[in-house]
Amino acid sequence: MKIGFPVGLPRSVSLLLLSLGGLAVGGRLPAAVPAGTGETAHFWYRLAPKDGPHIDTQRGSQAFGLGDGKIFFSEDNGRTWPYTAAFADTAQVNFSCILENGNVVFATPHRIFVATHRLRSVRELTVKDRDGSDFRPPPPRNPDNAGWYFYSLDGVNTFDVGGREMLIWGNYANVRTEPVSSNLYYSFDGGETVRIAYTFGQNPKHQYPGAAPSSWLGAADNPVLCRHVHSVSYHPAENAFYACTGDNNRVHGKPECHWLRGTYDARADRWEWRVVVSSESKSRFKSGGINVADGQIYWVADANGEKRPDEKYDRGIFRSAPADLPFPERHVKLYDAPYELAVMTIDGDVLLAPEYGPANPCLTGFLISTDRGRTWGVYDLKEFGDRSGVRVNRRNSEGWFRVDLRAKWLDRAEVLFIKPKPAR
Repeated sequence: MKIGFPVGLPRSVSLLLLSLGGLAVGGRLPAAVPAGTGETAHFWYRLAPKDGPHIDTQRGSQAFGLGDGKIFFSEDNGRTWPYTAAFADTAQVNFSCILENGNVVFATPHRIFVATHRLRSVRELTVKDRDGSDFRPPPPRNPDNAGWYFYSLDGVNTFDVGGREMLIWGNYANVRTEPVSSNLYYSFDGGETVRIAYTFGQNPKHQYPGAAPSSWLGAADNPVLCRHVHSVSYHPAENAFYACTGDNNRVHGKPECHWLRGTYDARADRWEWRVVVSSESKSRFKSGGINVADGQIYWVADANGEKRPDEKYDRGIFRSAPADLPFPERHVKLYDAPYELAVMTIDGDVLLAPEYGPANPCLTGFLISTDRGRTWGVYDLKEFGDRSGVRVNRRNSEGWFRVDLRAKWLDRAEVLFIKPKPAR
């Protein structure tokens, strides 16, 4: 009798699972885990089907897909796609989010759209600026290299704010593309409108060559400069938002790595933001993957840049009370990472942090904790090649995280699903 083995598992691991009764004869996985699924000690994993839409985001049992000049919507975790609508630029979509009312907000580099419940209609949105005027990104000079006004590294962009859902995110931009302004965006009406919550200042290092200062991108009245936004999250007990930025000190005396704290007055539709801490890029305050759990703020350090030969980069996965954020001596280091990290998603007690491929010798690496950071597993899924995970959505109704795998950090590649095993 021939014994089969799951894709991606070493033969030795598969034989061990067979001996323990973990697999049935013929290589079948347990009913809850599809055939062709790989396995580590902490999780199962599988790629999205190659013959279906590119699954760009998920929520509960819903999924939003792209392909063949159409957008797709599923209500059974991507098994079937009964709802479709025409959209020619699916290859350019680099942000999407499913809202609780069933609307999907999605964007290409310079344009943003809302698809209403089950894709009944699709319309382009005109973003509203801080003063209520229309914010229209200038047309790209090179459409094949358009800057990214709406792309987010985070995979969790919606939060319950006083009993209403808010969509909020910041754009990761000015990397290998034309320049754009760095903004925080939000919607408090189910995706019917998108507004700007904050615009960073005019960074002279991220402008079109030869542009006059009068036409520079960014807010002329804001001295806070950055290259792009790394992460935005919400602290419900404080009714406050936290955002962090990168990337380096390109302008003398003007650091680009900041933590901001913002509050929102829904009645007045007004934001108040302040800088909590600014720092050099070699510190833990060059951060990403902000999450809030049990009143504590969790994040990963993206520390890099110039340092003395005798210095160590201030890297790791950290936890802090909000009031202690500016004080490193009060932080708890949950994991001492040897390389910089950029992304993390927390769902329940599970912390999932993809490795940052360009800086890490691994191919497709992941850090995972299933007990809120007390213990960790470190894995390299080499069979997928040189990939970096971003935009990690929380688990769907069947327990699978969705991870956007990127080649060369920015280029869309595959979609990976990861299902954590119960903590022991």
